[in-house]
Amino acid sequence: MKRNKYLILILLTWSLFPFCWQVYTSFSVSESILNPISQIESRWTLDNYIQVLTANPPFWRYLLNSTIVGTLSTVLTILLAIPASYAIARLKSFSKNTIKILLLTASLFPYVLLFLSLLEIARKLDLGNNLVALSIPYAALSMPLAILLLSSAFQDLPLNLEEAAIIEGLDLWQRIRLILIPLISPTLASTGIIIFLFSWNEYPIALTWISKSELITLPVAIARIAGSSVYSVPYGAYAAATVLGALPLILIVLLFQRQIISGLTQGAIKG
Repeated sequence: MKRNKYLILILLTWSLFPFCWQVYTSFSVSESILNPISQIESRWTLDNYIQVLTANPPFWRYLLNSTIVGTLSTVLTILLAIPASYAIARLKSFSKNTIKILLLTASLFPYVLLFLSLLEIARKLDLGNNLVALSIPYAALSMPLAILLLSSAFQDLPLNLEEAAIIEGLDLWQRIRLILIPLISPTLASTGIIIFLFSWNEYPIALTWISKSELITLPVAIARIAGSSVYSVPYGAYAAATVLGALPLILIVLLFQRQIISGLTQGAIKG
C-alpha cells in the first residue's frame, strides 16, 4: 500500500513539476529566474503578467483566435468522424481491420511532411488569414485518430440495442443520435479534447497561414513576445503567457472530467 502511495506521489510530482515551475517563473523577477539562489530583496513580481496583458493586440485576442480555431476543428472532425466510425464498426472483420491499420498509419504519419503541400493549397485557394480555413487542415489531420477511437467505441456496443430500436421504428440517424451517441459520450468527450488540444497547440501551419497580427493563434503569439532576442529572452513573460494559455485547457478538462473518468471506469468494468 505504501509503495502505491509513493508511486502516485512520484507520478504527480513528475507530471505537475513543469507546470509549477512555469507558475514560479511567471511571478519571478529576471535575476531570480537566471540565478535562483541569488540574494535579492524581492523575488516576486506581477510585471510579467502586466507585460503580456497590456500587449497590442491584447492577449485575450489570441486566446479567442485559438478558441475559435480549436472549436471549429473539433466540431467539424466529430461531425464527420461519427458516421464514418459507425460505418467502419459495422463492416466485416477483414475489411474493418484493414481500414483500422490504415487509419493508425495515417494518425502516426508526421504531418510536418505535408507542410509544403498544405501551404501551396492555401496559396492557390487564397485561404490565408482566415480562421475558419485554418480549422480545415486541423480537422483533416485529426480525422484518422478520431475515426479510430470512435469506431472502437461503436464496435463495443451490443447489436441488440440497434435491433430493438429498429423494431421501435427508428431510422439510422435516429438510432445514432438518440441511442448510440449518448452511450459513447465518454469516448466522444475524450476524442474532442484530444482534437482541441492539437488545434490549440499547433504551430507551423498557424505560423504560415496567418500573417495578420490580430488573427494569429496563441502559440504564434507567445513566440512573438516583444523583447525576445538572441541575447535577451523574456523568460518571465513567456512563462506568464504559457500559464494564461493553459488555464482554458485546464478548465475544459475539469468540465469534462466526469465523462473521461466514466469512460475509463466503463472500460475497466468491461475488461
